[in-house]
Amino acid sequence: MTETATTPVERLDAVVIRFAGDSGDGMQLTGDRFTSETAELGNDLSTLPDFPAEIRAPAGTLPGVSAFQLHFGDHSVLTPGDHADVLVAMNPAALKSNLGQLRRGGTIIVNSDEFTARNLKKVGYAVNPLEDESLSSYDVHSLALTSLTVKALEDLEVGRKDAERAKNMFALGLLSWLYSRPTHSTVEYIEQRFAKRPELVEGNLAAFKAGWNYGETTEGFVVRYEIGPAPMPPGTYRTVHGNTALAWGLIAAARQCGLPLFLGSYPITPASDVLHELSKYKEFGVITFQAEDEIAGVGAALGASFGGALGVTTTSGPGIDLKAETVGLAVTMELPLVICDVQRAGPSTGMPTKTEQADLLAVMFGRHGEAPVAVIAARSPADCFDAAIEAVRIATTYRTPVYLLSDAYLANGSEPWLIPDVEALPTFDVGFAKPPAAGETFAPYSRDPETLARPWAIPGTPGLEHRIGGIEKANGSGDISYDPANHDAMVRLRQAKIDGIARAIPQLEVDDPDGDASLLVLGWGSTYGPIAAAVRAARAAGHTVARAHLRHLNPLPSNTGDVLKRYEQVLVPELNLGHLAMLLRSRFLVDVASYTALRGLPFRSEELLEAIASMVPKTGGAVVAQRTGEEGEAS
Repeated sequence: MTETATTPVERLDAVVIRFAGDSGDGMQLTGDRFTSETAELGNDLSTLPDFPAEIRAPAGTLPGVSAFQLHFGDHSVLTPGDHADVLVAMNPAALKSNLGQLRRGGTIIVNSDEFTARNLKKVGYAVNPLEDESLSSYDVHSLALTSLTVKALEDLEVGRKDAERAKNMFALGLLSWLYSRPTHSTVEYIEQRFAKRPELVEGNLAAFKAGWNYGETTEGFVVRYEIGPAPMPPGTYRTVHGNTALAWGLIAAARQCGLPLFLGSYPITPASDVLHELSKYKEFGVITFQAEDEIAGVGAALGASFGGALGVTTTSGPGIDLKAETVGLAVTMELPLVICDVQRAGPSTGMPTKTEQADLLAVMFGRHGEAPVAVIAARSPADCFDAAIEAVRIATTYRTPVYLLSDAYLANGSEPWLIPDVEALPTFDVGFAKPPAAGETFAPYSRDPETLARPWAIPGTPGLEHRIGGIEKANGSGDISYDPANHDAMVRLRQAKIDGIARAIPQLEVDDPDGDASLLVLGWGSTYGPIAAAVRAARAAGHTVARAHLRHLNPLPSNTGDVLKRYEQVLVPELNLGHLAMLLRSRFLVDVASYTALRGLPFRSEELLEAIASMVPKTGGAVVAQRTGEEGEAS
């Protein structure tokens, strides 16, 4: 693949590309590789893998379509994009199910080989859309991708089936040429991935190069594009998925507090990749236990904490239901436990590959009795690393279960991550209990005067013998107690311990440049990017809007009430039916406006912009065209 100057080059500031095809067409791999090429060039980016829920949906059907959307640019990119500029559709099902995600006037690159009468009928096309006028408002490139790939590999020792499967590499090569992406990392990837089968290395490389060369030689594309690098703080970057960042954050936290990391987990979409990732790092003292069910997973994790390890369990919504009793046991035992909830659309099985934020009330209150826990939420894929460290800090410092909330959008999405300086990571001493002095008796429920945490006593340590379990204990001595006054005191102490965490977490920061906004947009979790993009667009349109984002959801930052009361209106967008809004209304008696959606997808910044514009008048400045919908890509 050689660079030539035969095709004019147009410079863009950003673009959104969506790859779509059958699950077996390799769209996730294609998107991942294009993302890696883009990150290597220094663009800022955000991705949205869109998986089908069915494991083996019939080929060519709508339920089996898998998509991958990538937004990259020469500036700060906050979302995967509201609408794609380019749609690569490998069959009629991919075109039909994803056309609504493409802006009017956008580019369609379609594999015409798959538009057979049989495949058209499967998805309800009475007429081939490539032959009528239904796509006239788009720039359509109908390419025989399968045939072109097979032709490029005909002289190689590659079977017909493997040759056809390489069509995603042909498409990747074409898109890499069209958007001036570097290719050596993909070449290295192919060589490593298929190292045990040299014929597949040769075949996939040939398909990738053929796609590049097709773009260079065909007259179908009259221009190619360049998107320059985005300005970023200096340092070493890599792309990272949310689940990977979460796993690495747990490892880093365990190392920083000097504890072995034990993960007790049962595989569940979309949290399973955390288990898979952690299982690779035994050399860092990581022990992973794939349990027979959710209850066994959390029970083993709590047992590990009792034994002096960092006990962690990972799950999604249905697993939260099953783990609730053991989390309540951890509350009364007052042991550290980190429960990572990668949320998905429910209830029940729901849409297991789609995103949602509907577990907040469940993790806050979904246990019998008064069983308070700490709750924090990551805001982006890279932020999952820092959020994991913070969850471990709180759990070990306050001897409490901590729920760490992520979701499918963050777990599967990716973005550039500035690799931190290990020396700059926070350290925290867990402070295991020491044997009492001669003549004294160990009191397992004595408390630190600042944190109210009880001692963490390693079982088997002489002098630290004590009772532990689910039955109420006497404060101080730890003896079994049915005394009404003691129970009242213990319930209030456990609540005060959680409330006291607020003294050691940052204040809620507000982005209000002029200090005179009347509307505050407040979010939590993965709404960070869409809210920030919408507020940026609202300000550009002349609106004065403030923005804040919560990481700590229980307890809330100590200044939360004061922040809310500074603004005439508060808008809280959530991917649920208003969980945080309800909590804020009940606690602070503020008339919070709730904006909700439950489509299994992140918010579009354009819909949040409309909600903002409906609540606050323009305060000056020219109204600019929104780069959404028919006007262009989303921020």
